[in-house]
Amino acid sequence: MSAIRAYLKGLVEEAKRPATSTLPLAELVPRPQPRRRFDEASLATLADSIRAHGVLEPLLVRPVGEGRYEIIAGERRYRAAKLAGLSEVPVSVLEVDEKTAQALALMENLQREDLNPYEETLGVLDLLALELGREREEVVSLLHRMRDERKGKVPHNVVGSREAQKVEEVFRLLGRMSWQAFVAHRLPLLHLPPDLREALEEGSIPYTAALELKKVKDEGLRQSLLEEAKGGLPLRELKARVRQALKRPAPPPPWHKEVAARLARLDLESLPEAKRQEVEKHLKALRQLLAE
Repeated sequence: MSAIRAYLKGLVEEAKRPATSTLPLAELVPRPQPRRRFDEASLATLADSIRAHGVLEPLLVRPVGEGRYEIIAGERRYRAAKLAGLSEVPVSVLEVDEKTAQALALMENLQREDLNPYEETLGVLDLLALELGREREEVVSLLHRMRDERKGKVPHNVVGSREAQKVEEVFRLLGRMSWQAFVAHRLPLLHLPPDLREALEEGSIPYTAALELKKVKDEGLRQSLLEEAKGGLPLRELKARVRQALKRPAPPPPWHKEVAARLARLDLESLPEAKRQEVEKHLKALRQLLAE
């Protein structure tokens, strides 16, 4: 059993009521979680399985008052049960506070294989934020500080601290990657252009391709390369295309912007008298034209 599964099992056993029961779907309320998209085909397959065999693993829920129960883990099964036409599902009711519920929900989702890299990145940051009692943006700053201290770029005052130790403990528990690899390869995903983030979230490109395409600032060219990546262009070839694209000289600015820039730098008094009068005549005509 992985470290994270053992940890989850321990939390659940401590908080679980004596027996598993069933609850109506109408009494269950999903909670926010890292997963933002549920694949419809996958849900339909799970719904078929549920029609044939029922819900085999109870949902983890907690009471939230007024006869309602919040889903801590199992929203996918909840959605599939709805599709299958069920009216109730098996549940394990946990008596946990909000922090524990959030930790359970985050870790349960982070161990799923089909969580895309962008959602996984947000989930890890949210888990760290929960453990450290900080905002997500503060966690990102802390991780960058830890990286810079390890590289000797800034004086040491974070690495080795209690917060840094918690960060390392969380990554050891997750068992996916080191915090250094997370900073290098996952935090850049937070700044992807919308087109790349959407492609990553829908699973049409790997995160390595998204990071490579992020280097291309020309939107038209990036979109063209993105379509090739979606079509299965190998990463090695994609990197070669991106390198070639970055070597291209930047297109000249539109002529009117170039003229405006030159006018902004223009010193009329330094021009020869005849040329100054000619320029002033054209500038006055242009001002009148724009004012109409």
